[in-house]
Amino acid sequence: MSLDISSLISEFAEEFFSGDISAVMDEITSVDVLESPSDDIAAELVSDRSAYEKQKATLQTYIDSLPYECESIDVMQAKLEYIVGKLIVCAKSKNWLVLTTWDAILQCWLQMRYPMTTSTRATLVRFYYELCLLPGIEVRVIRSWADMLYRLLGSKTVKRKLEATDLQLPWKPLWDVLYKELFPKSRLAEFQGNRNLNNILLYVAESCKRYFPATDIPDMLETFLPILTPDTTLTMIPVLTSFLPPTHTHIYLPVIFRIWEAFNSHIMDDRFLEFAGILAEEHVTGKEGLAREEGGAAWKDVGIWTQEEWLMLVSKGIESLYVPVGNSSQNITATAIQADASAARQGSKVKKTISRISCLAKLFVYSMALDGPIRGDSVSTIGSPNNQPMGYLAGSKALDSLDKLITSTESFFHPSNSGHWTFTLTNLLQRLTVEFADRWLEEQQPSCKTPVARRLTPSLRRAFVNVLRTPAFLAMFSKDSFSISMAQGALRTMALLEPSLIMPELLERAYGGLEVVNETHRTTAVLKMLSGISLPLVSERIWRPGQKHLLPLLELCLPGIDLNDPNKTVCATLFIVSVMQHVKVGDLSMHHSGFALSGDAPGEELMEVDTEDTHIPEGVEMSPFVSLGRQEERTLVRESTAGFADWVTSLFRRVLALYENLPEEGGKKKTTGGKTEETVLKSIKSMLDVVTLHLSDQLFDLVLNLVFDYAATNAKSNAIRAFGQLVACLARAQPQKTLDKFLPSCISRIQEELKYGASSVRTTSTHDLVPSDTTLHWNMTILRGCLAYGAHALLKHKEDIINLLSLLLNKTKNERGYTGTAAIVTRVMHALSGVYPSENRFVNKDVWNQPEFGGSHNTHWGRLYEAKDVKVEWHVPSTGEVQFILDILDRVAAPALDKIENLARFTQHWDEVVRNDFCRYLLFVRSVWSGLPSFLKEGPKDVVHPCLDTETELEGLLVDHLDVKAGFILTDLNDPRYQQALQHRIRFGNVAHLAAVALRQIQGGEDHLDAVVAVVKAIDTYFLDYGMSRTDFITLQKNFAESREVNRVSARQKENSRVAWVKRAQVYHCGRLYIHALYRRRSSLDDTLLKEDLVELCLSPYTRVRRLAQNVLHSACGSYVRATRYILPSIFNALSKGNDPDRIKGALYVLGNKGTAALTMSEPPLRRQYLVALLECQHEEKPSIQKLVGTFSTECLIHLSEEVIRTSAYTAPAPGVEASIRTLEEEFSPAVIDGKLTKAAMECAAKRAERCLEETDKTVRSILEIASRSTTHWRYVHIAMKFLIGFLRRDAVAPPELVRFFMEQTLSPQPGIRASAEQAIVKTAVLMKIRAYSRTDDELWLCKWQSPFARTISINNPPAFLAQLYQPVNEVHGFYVDLLDTGFLAWTKTIKCYPVDLTNTVPWDSASRQCLQAMRSFIGEGYFTQLATLWSQESSKASGSPHLHTENVVFMITLAKLFNGEHMHLILPTVEPLMIDADKFKQAAAAEILTGLLRGSKHWPRQTREELWSWLIPRFDVILTQAKPDTVSYWTSFLEHTLLNLDPRRFQPLVNWILSLHLDFQGDSAFSMTKALNIIVVFIDSVGVRFNGVSEKYTSIFFDNANSNYAEIRTSIANALSLIAKYQWRPAYPSVDALLTACAKSPDPLQIRQGFFSYHVQSIIDNLPKWKDERFPPPRVSQSRYDKVGLTMLLWLWVSLHSPEACLVRPHAMALLPELLSMSELSDNPELQKYSSAVLRVFSSVHLPPSLTHIVLENLVSAIQLSESWRIRLNALPALVVFFYRNLLTISSNGVLKIMDVLLDCLSDENVEVREMSSKTLSGVVRCSQRQNIIPLKNRFISLARSVKLPSRTHHDYGESLKKLHSAILGLCALIESFPYSVEPWMPSLTEVLARHATDPPPISTTIRHCASEFKKTHQDTWHKDQLAFDEDQLQSLSTMLVGTSYYA
Repeated sequence: MSLDISSLISEFAEEFFSGDISAVMDEITSVDVLESPSDDIAAELVSDRSAYEKQKATLQTYIDSLPYECESIDVMQAKLEYIVGKLIVCAKSKNWLVLTTWDAILQCWLQMRYPMTTSTRATLVRFYYELCLLPGIEVRVIRSWADMLYRLLGSKTVKRKLEATDLQLPWKPLWDVLYKELFPKSRLAEFQGNRNLNNILLYVAESCKRYFPATDIPDMLETFLPILTPDTTLTMIPVLTSFLPPTHTHIYLPVIFRIWEAFNSHIMDDRFLEFAGILAEEHVTGKEGLAREEGGAAWKDVGIWTQEEWLMLVSKGIESLYVPVGNSSQNITATAIQADASAARQGSKVKKTISRISCLAKLFVYSMALDGPIRGDSVSTIGSPNNQPMGYLAGSKALDSLDKLITSTESFFHPSNSGHWTFTLTNLLQRLTVEFADRWLEEQQPSCKTPVARRLTPSLRRAFVNVLRTPAFLAMFSKDSFSISMAQGALRTMALLEPSLIMPELLERAYGGLEVVNETHRTTAVLKMLSGISLPLVSERIWRPGQKHLLPLLELCLPGIDLNDPNKTVCATLFIVSVMQHVKVGDLSMHHSGFALSGDAPGEELMEVDTEDTHIPEGVEMSPFVSLGRQEERTLVRESTAGFADWVTSLFRRVLALYENLPEEGGKKKTTGGKTEETVLKSIKSMLDVVTLHLSDQLFDLVLNLVFDYAATNAKSNAIRAFGQLVACLARAQPQKTLDKFLPSCISRIQEELKYGASSVRTTSTHDLVPSDTTLHWNMTILRGCLAYGAHALLKHKEDIINLLSLLLNKTKNERGYTGTAAIVTRVMHALSGVYPSENRFVNKDVWNQPEFGGSHNTHWGRLYEAKDVKVEWHVPSTGEVQFILDILDRVAAPALDKIENLARFTQHWDEVVRNDFCRYLLFVRSVWSGLPSFLKEGPKDVVHPCLDTETELEGLLVDHLDVKAGFILTDLNDPRYQQALQHRIRFGNVAHLAAVALRQIQGGEDHLDAVVAVVKAIDTYFLDYGMSRTDFITLQKNFAESREVNRVSARQKENSRVAWVKRAQVYHCGRLYIHALYRRRSSLDDTLLKEDLVELCLSPYTRVRRLAQNVLHSACGSYVRATRYILPSIFNALSKGNDPDRIKGALYVLGNKGTAALTMSEPPLRRQYLVALLECQHEEKPSIQKLVGTFSTECLIHLSEEVIRTSAYTAPAPGVEASIRTLEEEFSPAVIDGKLTKAAMECAAKRAERCLEETDKTVRSILEIASRSTTHWRYVHIAMKFLIGFLRRDAVAPPELVRFFMEQTLSPQPGIRASAEQAIVKTAVLMKIRAYSRTDDELWLCKWQSPFARTISINNPPAFLAQLYQPVNEVHGFYVDLLDTGFLAWTKTIKCYPVDLTNTVPWDSASRQCLQAMRSFIGEGYFTQLATLWSQESSKASGSPHLHTENVVFMITLAKLFNGEHMHLILPTVEPLMIDADKFKQAAAAEILTGLLRGSKHWPRQTREELWSWLIPRFDVILTQAKPDTVSYWTSFLEHTLLNLDPRRFQPLVNWILSLHLDFQGDSAFSMTKALNIIVVFIDSVGVRFNGVSEKYTSIFFDNANSNYAEIRTSIANALSLIAKYQWRPAYPSVDALLTACAKSPDPLQIRQGFFSYHVQSIIDNLPKWKDERFPPPRVSQSRYDKVGLTMLLWLWVSLHSPEACLVRPHAMALLPELLSMSELSDNPELQKYSSAVLRVFSSVHLPPSLTHIVLENLVSAIQLSESWRIRLNALPALVVFFYRNLLTISSNGVLKIMDVLLDCLSDENVEVREMSSKTLSGVVRCSQRQNIIPLKNRFISLARSVKLPSRTHHDYGESLKKLHSAILGLCALIESFPYSVEPWMPSLTEVLARHATDPPPISTTIRHCASEFKKTHQDTWHKDQLAFDEDQLQSLSTMLVGTSYYA
């Protein structure tokens, strides 16, 4: 079997979980997106055509687009049966690794897009699902199966491949496999490392969740909810969202929302928002959808959400935008992210990248419907401030919410206000439009199941576009390119949805941006924008007035083509390409004779008839963007096309001018200039390609002559390549004309140049151009351009071309010359032999050639096709062209091979001349073949070295390539032409071999490196230029995907541009070719080239040769079956002693390649050779080799695990897989099973397993032998140790000598080796234990074994059960409950416990006893003394915080458990002196040993335990008193490690000691006080819920002592309170049903609104005013009781708000709100002020349930209204703004009115700062929700301003009047600033009011000036239009506002 193609598997595996799962190979699967059945979808519905028929129709469009006949469906069905037959045999014989190679073949089959019946697909999915559940299989293999599962299910783009009715899968087995990954046993977890299996399995669950039976939902909740606790949320929430089927949502949504609101977690927000988005889309059809009445979600207030749920969703959405509202300079970092980080104990290993913004967009779009009264246009209605607007925008609640969200963040879209939020916001715009267009298109289709009343309507669509329009126009000029492209995407979609709303404004900006010269940023942004909206611009069907703007815009963008501004050039070419691909460039004005020609326009009937009277009243200036009648528009367009000729000539002249200014060509790759120039040239080439293709004949001739004249009179050395590209563009458009024009003159010039000695100086390495050769290269590059396309045109000049090739081959002698010749021959061969589309125009060839089209092509501009209507024109080689190729092979290539043969035979006298000839001729022949990848189809080969191990492998299961038709030219073995070509190819291979052999014999190899490199490249061509290479194929796919997206709004759109369909056909053809390049067989010549030549070259002393050869070798091994096996012996050979270091290095690189390493490590015999070879490399001293050995030995560790061994020797029963095989067999014909093969495979299976285990034992012995040698360097001992740990496995006990070796190394002086040895002993012991406990294979691998000490008891009465845990344990019948991982939301039915009185022992088998004996014999008298000495050494790794070494602790636990404390008498005396030693490292060692002993004493005999306690108890006080600041953390860690997840009653003496500690809060030494306090805090955190018995007592102590003088103590108290609340919070319900009922009915089912410390907090609140009066004067103010208690409370709130359980502190925070506000004004205590403001800000930004918002609002408002201090008002206003934004939708209309009243009061505050702050706040509030009150407010402010006359400064009323006037002015400015980007009708008149006061004394004048400058900044983009709203006086007033009055006025 071959994993050589593992590159295939590993590459998609690499990408698999990195985020987006569209793996590389899946790019082709994404062609699904264009699925467009040839018949109308309506027909499909009426006749209910099956999915199979639909697939057939899709396939037909693919097959019809190819130029050759493809296989019939029956033939491909037979191939599928063949593949499935092999899969079944592999599965039956449990040969998993061979099965994965057949997966890849199935993948190839799927890539061919043939239909598969639903039942077949369902059985295959079931098969792969069962495979993913096999326990103990290597992760890499499971990952490939999960990927296969995903491919079979297909991504949902248009329609799902399988519905829930077609397939049911069991979820429980998947949960069993996943459970052990999510919650691994503690000591096992260390060895699983970072293997990602949990993410793969969760991904499988997510892919399959809709196939889990909906009837199992209660079971799932019954399973998942009881084990969801605050410590497991990050793990369990992804489980919930991945498993729950998306139907019957009424069962689980209430509980999900309750859990969501109770936790503060970023990951949870991600998951639930994604879930909500999926559900919103899934249930947009309500009960009419697939889930029908019982499974569909009912419509509620907004979509399928209740009002409360909707508010929560939108609130979380607003939070996700991270917009710094409330003019807070620093952004509020989301507390949720910090909360997740603090919940690190469960260290969520579950990772998934979720795009929140996409989910949010889905949520909004799929919740839209007409579900409320329509809101009138309320801005103009005048009324009292109370007239709240009734109804919703366009009658949709969801759209109304979206409108509020966008309005409130509108100013953040402006480029002047950009920040990290810009990308998020623009991304939201883009995703919203994409989702909207998708839903819109879906609802246009007859098959749509959404009830008509719930569908989107045109009025909704207009409103939607209106909401998003302004922000998109603002973001169009963003500062970063990502945001620009997002805004561009949004505008593009909107322009297609509502062109009349978008296009006029866009074009206005476009003209503005292209006409300004000085702002290049705007120009490039506009050009990018225009390229996005090319379709509405050119297609009269979409937007009629667009076409006439085409030429003016094209002319304006010509100056953009400028070498000095590469960015602008690229943008300009992009725009030209995007419009030109939809247009024929031809002058229509000469056809201008009435409108008769326009009658046959396509889509005439689609056009709306002009009914509206387009007559424009006189005296009105006509806007260029108004739509005229169709005929007038067409007339204007036809007249404008007269400018095409001028435009095209200026374009080409501009390009030629740019070419003249290019830098000189040069460098290794002969590039022109640097990267930027290359990019510019590339973009110009693609532009010319499109333009020349769409030129009319007259214009083409014009351009051809222009270019020909230029070519004849110039030869520019700096533009040789570029000019060649230009000619190639012409040749591509019209090959015959171009060739006839250029060929004769080029040939004659080339002959002349060669005659006079051009390119005659011999060289073989790259060099700069020789000036005298310029003309030769100029003409060669033109020739290369001409010959690249249009093979039929070449035939006419056949003799000329052959003669020319011979001439060039023999005469061009310098490197530049002969590589040019090689490039020409490759182009010619490719043009002649390739199967490729011959033209890419925007309409079919027959339409293009119609005379009528030439006369009225403007009516066809922007035409889109359906797949079935496109006729692709292909080039397929004719007989003449095949003969032409054979003639070149005979007449030019064969003589060249003769020359090479001669040179290779006589290697004694190699000099420069010979070397030059050799390189030249070899390059030429290689280039001939690299131009013929699809010329010859490989026939069957005689495989001389199959590399099969006949005992354990079968020829019949060797992977076979999928033979599909792929347009190869010569396929018939009996065709004489085939034989002729085949002989040429074989000869080429032989000559390459001959040359390689010859070069190995030459002395002075360094001189001939160029020749060696040439040989490597020739071998590369021989092996790999066949079919299609992977990289080329992927490039094509990406290219197709891009062109497909350009003109498409949604995946549902059936129409696309013709270019996209042509590319699709090409990708499909290339996919067939690519399949041929995989899994090829090896002939004896192939073997010779591989082993004798390539391998030798890989070991060359020259790095350049070695690297190149290794790349070729890896690619060849990926294409040829078993090639890696064949070369490995030679590679291992090169590693042996006595080889040259360079050979060793080469061999290491070959073996270290990821693909090769994966193969060698999966085959037991190869694995042994590889590992031993690595370890034997220590004889080589070269540092670079040692570094490589280090790297590769670490890399191969991931392939060393018990699963890898088990995968290749799997013998356990697999009932699930066997059941799925039976259904597969029933699905296919009986012939699918090859009985003989199955029988042989079953026989081999047992041998294979046996051999594998033998080899594994042999490997372990070999490695152990090397590691035990005295001469082995310690680094290699360490590597060997790591290898050996990898070989430890649970199904076999380690041999005693291995254990002995590990024990010896636990005393190694090298810390690294010691740590590994400790790990090894732990792993040995744990696996030994598991094996002793497990009775079946499943128990062993699914971690379901039962400990002989444990019992399971059922929990019938949870409160009584809990109470029992608080009581001391009964010595006779009592039991310990170690892990309490349930009982938070509900209780599990049973729980595991351990009886106190243990009588059992572990049932060890004899092998385990030997192991134990080996360990025991090593532990002698001095063992622990030595160990303690080593552990107490100072560690070399400088770590920040002192901590215990986990590996030491776990090692100690293991020894204690294994030997039941029999060594205690040796250990305790060793620990005694360490505990009291001043050296902190010795104390650390003591803490590690004691932790290990205590935790390991779990099952010791009672007497031994009591001895241990009697020794320990008196020493606790000693430890505590002597702990210093640098050692105290060791002892707190000791407590934490000891108590965590064990029943504290096991350590009753320790617990009693801790609870008896005296807590002193007012002593002198802060350290000694915090020492005891920290012990309590650690204790609370470790024992968790079980602290609740005494928590009330401690809570009182902490609150009573909140006034401590020391910051450390205050922090500890804050932490302790936060923890106590966390563990007291247990809304545990007796059953899951009770929980579900409570969540559906009760207002607070999870008890998060009650507050656990209300009594204590209330008493503090009652006392605070009294304490405030008693505050000390500065500087002793911070000693006041008020300040100290205040700080403790603030710290507690701060810590709690940043924890996952933030909701618990909410009631207390609300109670403390007024106090927080009053603390924020105390400027004499900066710390108090800082904390109170911070807590205020965080609190006002958290999500609150609607029922609580009004309470907080009341508090904030009354604080501002009632407080006497202006500072409080100043601090409360920002909090009010943040609060207002965050709860925008929840605040009732009365609440908003209260806010308005407060702000209007504050406008006239005594303090200027308060007034200004309230003005800012007012503008935001008005913008978001008070537009209907603008007119009354405006009138109020104007009358106030008019009523105030400022008296003189000395007047006693001056201050009061100034305040009044300032408040009026601030109010008016607030109104102006509330509409930053538009000019409302009421605005201009305000300028006159404000201008009058522009010279008033400050602060009035400064306010006015600031307002005017802001106005100018925000309106400069649209000023050309906005200024029309002002009359002359108002404009004058505006400038007065900006500068005040003039000095001269």
